[in-house]
Amino acid sequence: MSTDSTHLTYATQHIDLAIGGMTCASCAARIEKKLNRIDGVTATVNYATEKASVTYPETVSTDQLIATVEATGYTAALPPAPDQAAPDQPAETDELAGLRRRLQTSAVLALPVAVLAMVPAWQFTNWQWLSLVLAAPVVVYGGAPFHRAAWTNLRHGAATMDTLISVGTLAAFGWSLWALFFGTAGTAGMTHPFSFAVVRGGGQDSIYLEVAAAVTVFILAGRFFEARSKRRAGAALRALLELGAKDVTVLRDGRETRIPVGQLAVGDLFVVRPGEKIATDGVIAEGASAVDASMLTGESVPVEVGPGDTVTGATVNAGGRLVVRAQRIGADTQLAQMARLVEQAQTGKAAVQRLADRISAVFVPIVIALAVATLGFWLGTGGGPAAAFTAAVAVLIIACPCALGLATPTALLVGTGRGAQLGILIKGPEVLESTRRVDAIVLDKTGTVTTGRMTLLDTTTTAGTSRDLALRLAGAAEAASEHPIAQAIARTAAEAGGLPPVTGFTNRQGLGVTGVVEGTAVVVGRAALLAEHGLAVPGELDAARQAAEQAGRTAVLVGWDGQARAVFAVADTVKPTSAAAVAGLRALGLTPVLLTGDNTTVARAIAAEVGIDEVIAEVLPAGKVEVVRRLQEQGKVVAMAGDGVNDAAALAQADLGLAMGTGTDAAIEAADLTLVRGDLVAAVDAIRLSRRTLATIKANLFWAFAYNVAALPLAAFGLLNPMIAGAAMALSSVFVVSNSLRLRGFRPVTLTR
Repeated sequence: MSTDSTHLTYATQHIDLAIGGMTCASCAARIEKKLNRIDGVTATVNYATEKASVTYPETVSTDQLIATVEATGYTAALPPAPDQAAPDQPAETDELAGLRRRLQTSAVLALPVAVLAMVPAWQFTNWQWLSLVLAAPVVVYGGAPFHRAAWTNLRHGAATMDTLISVGTLAAFGWSLWALFFGTAGTAGMTHPFSFAVVRGGGQDSIYLEVAAAVTVFILAGRFFEARSKRRAGAALRALLELGAKDVTVLRDGRETRIPVGQLAVGDLFVVRPGEKIATDGVIAEGASAVDASMLTGESVPVEVGPGDTVTGATVNAGGRLVVRAQRIGADTQLAQMARLVEQAQTGKAAVQRLADRISAVFVPIVIALAVATLGFWLGTGGGPAAAFTAAVAVLIIACPCALGLATPTALLVGTGRGAQLGILIKGPEVLESTRRVDAIVLDKTGTVTTGRMTLLDTTTTAGTSRDLALRLAGAAEAASEHPIAQAIARTAAEAGGLPPVTGFTNRQGLGVTGVVEGTAVVVGRAALLAEHGLAVPGELDAARQAAEQAGRTAVLVGWDGQARAVFAVADTVKPTSAAAVAGLRALGLTPVLLTGDNTTVARAIAAEVGIDEVIAEVLPAGKVEVVRRLQEQGKVVAMAGDGVNDAAALAQADLGLAMGTGTDAAIEAADLTLVRGDLVAAVDAIRLSRRTLATIKANLFWAFAYNVAALPLAAFGLLNPMIAGAAMALSSVFVVSNSLRLRGFRPVTLTR
């Protein structure tokens, strides 16, 4: 028992390995199976991203993981360093260019072979020998990647999609060679009819060079378009990784020096001129400007910033000169964290993909057995060796399970990439299932539905007292206090003009402040504090105070010279988009619930403003988890949106956690979806995009399954020429990838209440 216990306490580590040499989903399944056989290792291999996401104990080394992959017949490499995290595009481009050259050469040579075979009238004397000369380079050179991979797999006792293609094309080519050199097919003047179905009879006078050449071209074409589409599918992540600035101007010893961004250190001061990208996350030390964060958040309106405000790397300075102090660099920046979240989501697998993986792993041996059975059936029923051979080759070619392997990862690539462009980070593919089932959403009030920042909304003064004077005196007194309500009044007063100094300042906890401003003794706070100082509250001000409190606002009185002179109504304001977002959530079939620690009056006022019927107020931070759990016990599938440390546990408890990107790291870590721009409207788009991605995955899987289920019997019964089978197989993969690429056109909705 002690040994087991010790084993369970080993620290685990995580790494993403770049896998090379995979050609289909069954390759990924083989690597995954081998890695998972290592004690303590949990691995997921993704064919589309060509990566293995591996969690392993400290007793296992990365060298051991790489050796296991290589022993399976593939290559593996460690990920690049953080400052070199951008994908190696030249290598990918070279690979694509090589595939294009191979395809173009093969297509030019195979076209006359196919035309001669399909049009008997054009079959001149000794046409078959010209076909052999043209087809041989296609099969040998064009099909080399398939034959090489099939041989590698054979040496490791495995069979993959390449095995099916290689066996099928080589068998067709080999039969043709036998018929030409040892049969009667090489006789001058021989003609050869073409049929879309298998014709019974025939034998030594039949050649299938067009099958070997055309199938090779079709599969190469499928591979080329698949590879190009996979690059397009991952374009959003590459664009995200490349958003950051490459150089930065730092201030050192009072001089500006241009250095690579990788040399920037925490605490360095750097200059950002208008139009330049902010090099890394930091705090503004000097200057004021507007910052365009659209590339990270999807929000097109620039945000005004000034000294003390935080800014994010890769955003663009749209206005004046800024001096920023670096806070986070390299892998710690928000941009790097976003890219890491997106990449993790793309590497994972949705639950619906597991079935496809299991099928792909056993599919190839079953297909080979089915091809042998087809051969035996046709020979046994007197169909003739040529017909039997043709039907068996058609079975081999049509059954390649490539589309199954691409169905989920390509949709995830595009969906999560598009989400990143819109400021929506999907943590993993499992999240997609949750978005489909969720029917209630709990919304934390402060920072989610509201701005989380107290604002002065209204001012009522007595006759003969100007608003400017009351605001000036109250603002000067409140400026010395750190209370959010005091700061709201002081901020508004400062915007109206400069604030005079305060002397004799006193802060009464929970009641208000007192001080002397420009020779006047000022009292600001609750009615009880004014009463202590003998200041009477006129009836009209008391009525305004009660009206403000009934509306869920905090009323602050200010008085001097024996009586109260004004009442300020302060509240946490609702975000401008919250009402529209709530309407959008309802349209998706979700019931919104407002959750807050504030008093019921305030909560109901906010709920009424945004259109929420159900309110749960005066809940302590620890009680938020219980609220979510109680809703789940009522049979609801619950989503939770929040931004604070006190929301983290509830976000983790919910079936779907949505963290506002403007919130704390704890909340973001606990959530399933992160809304970078901190706008509740993004929650609507996040759920829509997740559901759309899941629907695309299911459509892809249905097509891939339906294609194989329908096509295999047709091939086995001789209703498909192998050349047509090759084209259909290639098109199935292209269809799946193209269907996934439609997610790039996802648009956020424009919501109105």
